[in-house]
Amino acid sequence: MATMVVRHRVGDFGVWIHGHGERAEVIGQHSSSFKTFQDVHEPNSIVLVIETDEPGELAAMLDDPVFADLKTSHTVIDPIIVSAEVDV
Repeated sequence: MATMVVRHRVGDFGVWIHGHGERAEVIGQHSSSFKTFQDVHEPNSIVLVIETDEPGELAAMLDDPVFADLKTSHTVIDPIIVSAEVDV
């Protein structure tokens, strides 16, 4: 199981959080669970911590043009930054 951290900004947090169910369906295709975080000082800055067995597929899905309309309706602002855990 890999842990991925996904960061991005949104134009309107209220609109974005309202779309949680739709996001859960899409992200759930490539994850076993995810947690949602909002920056304390920048409320339109979002972090998702995602558990996945398919890190490559998850990262590719986040950039897939098929989801462009969903990103727009959720006011997601590119870039979406995807980070993977580093073994130390």
